[in-house]
Amino acid sequence: MRRDNQSSVFEFLLLGLPIQPEQQGMYYALFLGMYLTTVLGNLLIILLIRLDSRLHTPMYFFLSHLALTDISFSSVTAPKMLMNMLTHTQSISYAGCISQEFFFVFFANLDSFLLTSMAYDRYVAICQPLHYSRIMSQNLCFLLVVVSWVLSSANALLHTLLLARLSFLRGNTLPHFFCDLSALLKLSSSDTTINQLAILTAGSAVVTLPFICILVSYGYIGATILRRPSIKGICKALSTCGSHLSVVSVYYGAVIALYIVPSSNSTNDKDIAVSVLYTLVIPMVNPFIYSLRNRDIKGALRNILSGGTIST
Repeated sequence: MRRDNQSSVFEFLLLGLPIQPEQQGMYYALFLGMYLTTVLGNLLIILLIRLDSRLHTPMYFFLSHLALTDISFSSVTAPKMLMNMLTHTQSISYAGCISQEFFFVFFANLDSFLLTSMAYDRYVAICQPLHYSRIMSQNLCFLLVVVSWVLSSANALLHTLLLARLSFLRGNTLPHFFCDLSALLKLSSSDTTINQLAILTAGSAVVTLPFICILVSYGYIGATILRRPSIKGICKALSTCGSHLSVVSVYYGAVIALYIVPSSNSTNDKDIAVSVLYTLVIPMVNPFIYSLRNRDIKGALRNILSGGTIST
């Protein structure tokens, strides 16, 4: 199974979800439904934004990229997990595992940066409404997305290159349903000090700094509302920021539970459950949050369902 130089393995075995064999069919149907809902729901968001010119604004520009990222993020892990459950196999090739780790880190980071860009957009809209069109220009929106892609790619590539240099002589069994970076580092027989340092510095930075920027943005938004308190202003802020705040709360809540709260070997099942929330549930509920709490999205959706004309 191992390579000739005994430095690595040809494949890994994913133990998958901690569920009983007789429950495999039920969970397979559940997760397949969740994945299809994620793909179709986010594609619908992208389609609505594309077809309705009233949604051609910076906020919905970022939302369309977030929807595409959510589809990609779920697609990194869900299809392989579903295929393993259906075929009762556990193997994933070494190259496939490394690739899965790269794209998992990439799209997770991209989600974080896009949520930060959306928070900045809401800050400008509420705190500097007279200068909104000038500040949130098309060029700036494209720049923010490009920078998000570049930073996410750089961080994912850093962790992947450091991971590729490790040896796996202790075995090839991962107690997870995908190639999680922390699980791979625990399995490695090499010194992972540099990898842990990269996670502590670069890895933490791409999560912590965007989160701080979001908090600062909403701090300014809150201060602006309090300076001019009115029922109308509060309702407008809630309608403008409510969906984004909901998504941010769920996203970073899962990140904190999964990567920041200390865990032990006895809590591996908890980590897997949170990973399911992080990779399947959150991307699935995002379209519902934005469609149920957003009048523009609901209006565009009603136009399609009623056969009305779409503003183009």
